[in-house]
Amino acid sequence: MTPLKPLEGIKVLDLSRYLPGPLLTRILADYGAEVLKVEDPRGEGMRHLPPHTAGMGAAFGAVNAGKGSLALNLKDDAHRALFLELVDAADVLVESMRPGVLARLGLAPDALMARNPRLVIASLTGYGQTGPMAKSAGHDLNYLAHAGLLSLFGPTDGPPLVPGVQIGDVGGGSLPGAMAVLAALLEREKTGEGRHLDISLTRGALAFAAVAFPTAIGSVGTPMEEPRGGGMLTGGAPCYRCYQARDGRYLAVGALEPHFFGALCAGLGHPELAAAAYARGEQARAAIHTLQAAFATRTAAEWLAHFEGQDVCLTLVRTPEEALADPDFAPVYADAGGFHVISSDRGDAMPLRTSPPSALGADGHDAARSWGASDAAIAAALGEKS
Repeated sequence: MTPLKPLEGIKVLDLSRYLPGPLLTRILADYGAEVLKVEDPRGEGMRHLPPHTAGMGAAFGAVNAGKGSLALNLKDDAHRALFLELVDAADVLVESMRPGVLARLGLAPDALMARNPRLVIASLTGYGQTGPMAKSAGHDLNYLAHAGLLSLFGPTDGPPLVPGVQIGDVGGGSLPGAMAVLAALLEREKTGEGRHLDISLTRGALAFAAVAFPTAIGSVGTPMEEPRGGGMLTGGAPCYRCYQARDGRYLAVGALEPHFFGALCAGLGHPELAAAAYARGEQARAAIHTLQAAFATRTAAEWLAHFEGQDVCLTLVRTPEEALADPDFAPVYADAGGFHVISSDRGDAMPLRTSPPSALGADGHDAARSWGASDAAIAAALGEKS
């Protein structure tokens, strides 16, 4: 099958740092775009974060595979002049600076779009371009807390739990940001004009509460009707939670439909609990206790074998190593020169970019020249190529 490259010919300047923006542009690269990462001459901070692979941070490599690298100090006039020539050729610019920083560098989005009216600019920030939190520092945990999502994680009688993955960064920034860029490029085909996209990770993360908030809150401003860990989809219902097997492994039960839960209860030897699927309070606690005792009589592997071929919505809580060893994940997991690369599923026809990330500034002269920058601007910023 011939690989699909729907963004082939699209040029992307990546000024972003750490996870949200770089993953967004890595996804665009997987779709066929040419991505040129513009870094400070000292290198983006994530290049240096341990653990290291092939001389750079493994996390950096995971989200910057398939990109070129150009080192520029945008406070320097010659470097900024070269960057502006690259802007003239770009289709997309992705940046993650705090609001106002680009303007202070003489690179305000409206000025860049005046030079290149077809340019799509995606500005990723924690809290958006405007508002009382706009210039506040933060990371994934802060965005989830501010969006009200963090309060949903964890047991009823304990503190909120820190999620094991970056939900706000990826789900609130990288993925909706990529969709917004694609939509803006499609719009540009109709209007001929680009657009400045304000991607707030906090606002984007709210999409994860599309069901949770409306079903748990009577009206805007009223308190949640169920405590943390006590909701239908947060572990409070017997039919939707994790149970521990005899060997200490956990099994996830997602049997929301009555016939699935009924079959599970029957297989566990407790058909009388089928009616307790959506129970609350003491009835729920009693059912959960009985089901947990049943699960504890066999190992996880034995239960999976026992229910094989039955629709009971039962899965092993796998480790990352177990999950990545699954050949079913091959289309979205690859080795890029020693770096582990994972992306969103695009199907077998859209393979991952598996070239390793470039060394800092390694593509400077060649990339700038291929993008149409003048020899004078390249020489002034980067010197003559040896």
